[in-house]
Amino acid sequence: MTGRARASWLAAYAGLTFLAFPHPLGERVLDLGTPLAFLAPAALWRGLAGLAPRAALRAGFAAGLAAHALVLHWIYVVTVTYGHAWPPVGVVAVLLLASYIAAFTALLGGASAWLAARGAAGPLALAALWTAVDHLRSFALTGFPWATLGYALHADGPLRALAPFAGVYGLSFAAALGGASLAAFADGRRRAALAGAAALAALHGVGAGLLAAEPPPAAEQVAVAVLQGNIDQGRKWSTAAAEETLRVYEELTRSAAARGARIVAWPETAVPGSPDVDRRLRARLEALAREVGATLVVGAVGVDGYDPARAGQAGPLAYYDSAYVVDPGAGVTDRYDKAHLVPFGEYVPLRALIGRFVSAVATGIASGDVSAGAAPRRAALPGAAPGGGDLPAGIAICYELLFPDLMRRFAADGARVLIAITNDAWYGRTGAPHQFLVMTALRAAESRRSVARAANTGVSALIDARGTVRSRTRIFERDFLVGEVELAAADERPTFYVRHGDVFAWACWAALAAAALHGARRRGGGADAA
Repeated sequence: MTGRARASWLAAYAGLTFLAFPHPLGERVLDLGTPLAFLAPAALWRGLAGLAPRAALRAGFAAGLAAHALVLHWIYVVTVTYGHAWPPVGVVAVLLLASYIAAFTALLGGASAWLAARGAAGPLALAALWTAVDHLRSFALTGFPWATLGYALHADGPLRALAPFAGVYGLSFAAALGGASLAAFADGRRRAALAGAAALAALHGVGAGLLAAEPPPAAEQVAVAVLQGNIDQGRKWSTAAAEETLRVYEELTRSAAARGARIVAWPETAVPGSPDVDRRLRARLEALAREVGATLVVGAVGVDGYDPARAGQAGPLAYYDSAYVVDPGAGVTDRYDKAHLVPFGEYVPLRALIGRFVSAVATGIASGDVSAGAAPRRAALPGAAPGGGDLPAGIAICYELLFPDLMRRFAADGARVLIAITNDAWYGRTGAPHQFLVMTALRAAESRRSVARAANTGVSALIDARGTVRSRTRIFERDFLVGEVELAAADERPTFYVRHGDVFAWACWAALAAAALHGARRRGGGADAA
């Protein structure tokens, strides 16, 4: 293969990866993931074909950097438009985060070339390799699993039906398997291509069978509202705008309750203050819940170490990105604190070393680092269940939604429904809000829990337990949604994924190790290395 042809394939991988995830196109959303999720890995492996492992590692890094700099272009908006950084800093931020993901693409390239040199790079082995690398990216250096390949197949119903067993990694495996089969066909390895295609067809068949065998939707439902205040990020933490912000959400709450909502979810940090510190704010939220007769889930700033009775500190102050449960009768009954924070967004890693040069972007919550909550857990919504009992719910806050293993713990702790609150105003009118919605939908499919998603500027949505978005808002419009959301039965057995986590991903690691061992033995026995 000529150098120009190789560069063309790698450039195609970058472009196809960018287009495989949702992006706005005027008033529409361009979503080409179902075909392109197979073509993107095929283009990458065609571009790496014939390279030695070190060369493949370098080529993989370059291709991954280009692909993910395109996908993550919204980081520039976060850092420059809303973080007020110098524009060159925004460019560097995009390149640094893309380099993090590109390191995994480099690993993928080097490992696939190593397997190919030992005759062990069949479609199944390459699919296991891709899945293992996607899984590694979910936790290495705290993890950043944005644009995991499996999300591109979110609209493929039969493959999405595998999520309750394999998580999003089952979809990554299917996409990589299809891509590896296409690459094998292009290389003239027809038998390998046919085997890979047959395996992909079998996965579709299994998923279709699971869909056909699904029980009817749960009998119990509850009316839930998600609010979208569309508060400009530049004014969100302004003291002058605080009263207007509260008024907007109060009016949206009244409108939603008038349409029958029993639970009303406000977005992440919708309240520019803390009910732990401001007694008048706390009383105002409690009075609103009593007025409308609905349970409120309100995003605000949690504070520990403050004694409102004495209007002062009772100890060192700690700030949290929190969600408050406000009951019509009992007032504030619970506070969930976000457990997985955004590096450089909510805290600065290695602050002692680099804190003087770098500051966190989300400075509205605290002037320093935000503190992490203990762990994902259910919260009781008093009186919100059908019949008036407490409703166990998982309240996920923004960045937590990226992590399948974290999110499954809400359902494992007994949550019958998930409430997702986020502030996507940071992303502007890029593809990020739409890509984030896709991730949220996969969390619903993995756990078989409906999700009500409240986002400050959108996309807000109601998602059923199979991961289908039933209703959604447009971004940057003031709006709300009210709908009947199905609840998991109180005695329903959690999904395999909820109970056991990333067993499928770890099985891919084991399969990859077996393929590598087999290839090493073949090489040691004098097999043809070509």
